[in-house]
Amino acid sequence: MAEVSRSERCVVAVDGPSGSGKSTVSRRLASRLGGVYLDTGAMYRSITWAVLRSGVDPQDADAVAKVAAETELEIGTDPLAPHFRADGMDVDAEIRGPEVTAHVSAVAAVPAVRKQLVDQQRAIIAAAGHIVVEGRDIGSVVAPDATLKVYLTASAAARAQRRSAEVAADVDATAADLARRDQLDSTRAASPLKQAGDAVELDTTGMSIDEVVTALHDLLKTRVNA
Repeated sequence: MAEVSRSERCVVAVDGPSGSGKSTVSRRLASRLGGVYLDTGAMYRSITWAVLRSGVDPQDADAVAKVAAETELEIGTDPLAPHFRADGMDVDAEIRGPEVTAHVSAVAAVPAVRKQLVDQQRAIIAAAGHIVVEGRDIGSVVAPDATLKVYLTASAAARAQRRSAEVAADVDATAADLARRDQLDSTRAASPLKQAGDAVELDTTGMSIDEVVTALHDLLKTRVNA
């Protein structure tokens, strides 16, 4: 990929836990900016899918790293139609399933997997003009020099309601799963979920998607025009 000069680049890093609204907000903001969108969580989910498909134990770090190194990812960054393919197979539906969700935190905790995917993420960012990147370590690790860093939060109840509606699951079971993933993601040794020191925290609990997108767009205009 050809690299875009730093002066022409605008990177928005959107971090936060599951259910905070990252995906929908990031896609809409990218569309509003006329830019591209990168869902880094889907990259880890795609590798998790490949690990499960291969029959490897997600807790076996060496075996997981080997599968990751051998898996070819195709990453679509159109915010209106993002897509993922692993080894030539469309995995958009599969990576959102309960089995991948149950194991993605373990796979994402493997340092070799994180290094591989962070390198890929940085290459995509370097080749983009305007890009909105969502994940858990974007502002702190992947793009520490991002134009704008945002950390989205929401109450546990709101997050569970949102996620259960997305996947048609029981709210209580979803809340328990989110708490489990929060614990795993925030305590892993490699690139844990955390708010970058210079990120703007935004609680989306009582906000609509449009209100959040507008708030981020206004923050970005302030940064760009500063």
